[in-house]
Amino acid sequence: MRIDIPQEPPRRRDGDERVAPQPGERSVSRKVPDNPILHRLKSLEVKDADSRRTRPHAKRPRDAGARDAPRDRRRPEPSADPRRPSRTASNIVGLELRPEEKQLLTEAGRFRVVRVADLRETLYNGKSRPLENDLRYLRDKGLVETSQVNLRRDGRRRTIERVEVVTLTQDGRRFLLKQGDLPKDQRLYAGLVKPREVEHDSQIYRAYQKESEKIADKGGTNLRVKLDFEIKSQVQKAIYAERKADPKRDMAEIKREVAERLELPLVDGKIQIPDARIEYDLPRDPEQNVEADDRSRTGHEDIEVLTAAYHAGHLRSKAQAGFRNYASSADRATITSKIEDEHYPMRDILEL
Repeated sequence: MRIDIPQEPPRRRDGDERVAPQPGERSVSRKVPDNPILHRLKSLEVKDADSRRTRPHAKRPRDAGARDAPRDRRRPEPSADPRRPSRTASNIVGLELRPEEKQLLTEAGRFRVVRVADLRETLYNGKSRPLENDLRYLRDKGLVETSQVNLRRDGRRRTIERVEVVTLTQDGRRFLLKQGDLPKDQRLYAGLVKPREVEHDSQIYRAYQKESEKIADKGGTNLRVKLDFEIKSQVQKAIYAERKADPKRDMAEIKREVAERLELPLVDGKIQIPDARIEYDLPRDPEQNVEADDRSRTGHEDIEVLTAAYHAGHLRSKAQAGFRNYASSADRATITSKIEDEHYPMRDILEL
């Protein structure tokens, strides 16, 4: 008895494709070309699967800051909120200041730039700690700024010396104007305009202090300060108005008239501008008719700060102008040597 054992279909090799025969046809084997890219992908899948089975579980790494600090002590990072208001004058409305703080702001605004050392002597009786505390508070409120500036080097100064100066910010200027405690027509300044002239400009306040004592001795009150910026603006506006009224008018005649009107000296055809003009009120003259004029009399003093950087011609003009000239002890010797042969010597150079 013969038993027929069914045979398995032929096993297909890689690259072979068995084609099912049609009825009445023989089975045909078709060769498929090898694809190296498919082989490579399959081998990579096998290796990745093997490595996942054999590799131990790895913890997710933490950042360096998290490793250094315990979790419960970590500080949350501040988020930037665009709705958070900036520190402007609107945030300091109603701010109450001590008299020394308010006076510090006023002096910085009237003179644009003031040395911290001078404020310590005039407002704080030479005490540094209260001044430093007030400056820190005013800086935090955004009312003032302090800066370190280098002094000019010359034959006497062999090393660079630095001084600290204070200026108003725009917010500080607006704050003072809203207070309304300033003398009438007193102008305020904010920020530095000419950093190279800080050494010179920061000494104007010291000259003012010396001159204001003399004004107070003769009964002057309600002192107001005009810096050269404001005086130059007055001169230029007056000249422009005269030339516009009569374009054919002689310029020398216009300058002479403007100088007389503003009570400024004219030297060699040029209107001389002081570093600062101190205007003040004087009590009424008792011999004056009260019915005729019951107002206070006014006066002014023009002050100039001289430095060794001034050339001889500039010094000569200041001498002829008749200003109250001040200079530091370090600069006086140099100034004198520059003009000792001039026809208009500096007879009185007041020491700062």
